[in-house]
Amino acid sequence: MEERVNANGLTGVLDRVFHLSENKTTVRQESMAGLTTFMAMAYILFVNPSILGAAGMDKGAVFTATALSAILGCFLMGFLANYPIAIAPGLGDNAFFTYSVVLAMGIPWQKAMAGVFVASVLFTIISFLKIREKIIDAIPQDLKYAMAAGIGLFIAFVGLQGGGLVVANKSSLVGIGSFTVPTTWLTIFGLFFTGILMAKKIPGSIFYGLVATTVLGLGTGLIKMPSQFISLAPSLKPTFGIGIMNLSAMTSPQMWAVVLIFFLVAFFDTAGTLIGLAQQAGIMKNGKMPRIGRALMADSLSMLGGSVMGTTPTAAYVESSAGIAIGGKTGLTAVVTGLLFMLSMIFSPFLTVVTSNVTAPALIIVGVLMASSLKEIQWDKLEVALPSFLVILGMPLTYNICYGIAFGFLTYPLFMTAAGKRKKVSPLMWLMLVIFIILLYVLNILPRS
Repeated sequence: MEERVNANGLTGVLDRVFHLSENKTTVRQESMAGLTTFMAMAYILFVNPSILGAAGMDKGAVFTATALSAILGCFLMGFLANYPIAIAPGLGDNAFFTYSVVLAMGIPWQKAMAGVFVASVLFTIISFLKIREKIIDAIPQDLKYAMAAGIGLFIAFVGLQGGGLVVANKSSLVGIGSFTVPTTWLTIFGLFFTGILMAKKIPGSIFYGLVATTVLGLGTGLIKMPSQFISLAPSLKPTFGIGIMNLSAMTSPQMWAVVLIFFLVAFFDTAGTLIGLAQQAGIMKNGKMPRIGRALMADSLSMLGGSVMGTTPTAAYVESSAGIAIGGKTGLTAVVTGLLFMLSMIFSPFLTVVTSNVTAPALIIVGVLMASSLKEIQWDKLEVALPSFLVILGMPLTYNICYGIAFGFLTYPLFMTAAGKRKKVSPLMWLMLVIFIILLYVLNILPRS
């Protein structure tokens, strides 16, 4: 071990709580992983208020609710499940809330928050009854590998887009970015710098890459230095408890359609992310996640807490893969991330230096690491290979983890049956097929922004 464990000191306490020695890690390694994870996902502190602000919500209150729900989720995941996975309000759910529910369907945000609260309560109940755990355990191993690889491609695509290397194109949907844009070169620098460090097997390469890219950006003026570094967090009062106060809105059938969407999307989004990250971290044993019940309860309780404070559903963050990639193995990584979210409530102006060009190289490289799961899939068996391929391809191309999972769940039982292997398909997989048909139908008939 790199650190001498003092049984009576702080290091000894942390070792006992998070089983650091057992997992062959150290406080320093976990702290670095937590810091890296935080830097990769800190954008949510600004993106979430911006998106929910478009729905009419108070941006200051949403900022505080975002930070508090992330702190709650990270602490619960760290202490309950001992997983290096961070939780915060999820992207996608907030966009659906604002653009589909509030703006397109014309439901006031106060009533829409009631739908989020009800979905959170249902989420917590099925986690307590271990229904979510049984469904995750029933997912075939090949599809679990596909989820990990698909998330890798998805997160790499997010990095390429955020770094300006891939842009929208009317004729081909996506195209190569412009190399005349100075900030794009920040991404290119970060990618080569981090890649070289990793090729040399230098511990903490991704974190050092983030720091070096930030310093270069500040030095060249491509990233603006904030005018102040300390700012008190805004009041939570404008959004706190609003969902509970508007539960009377649940008499509308339209609201229950909203609840169904929030419930199912959050369910499978988090399930896919947890499986993918556990696969990357080497947590999976015999195709199953130890302590999965605790991880799901942490996720559910943070979602419930977030709905009370005034934010859309929380989720396990794929950016946790950045921390895992540099050695995060235990819940101490998640707790450190939570502590940094706590500090961010005071030092929020400083977070503006961590731009998408800074985090893009880390996301691209993490995508490479997660794509290694591809080698585990049985590509010689089409009944397995095709559903797995659809999962992998579906996530980045639909820009949605849940949709990618849906493609696999809709095809796996059918192709396995066609191959004469119907008995190997669990009843839960058939149930999931029906649920995803309903989900995709409901999503298709709801108004679009």
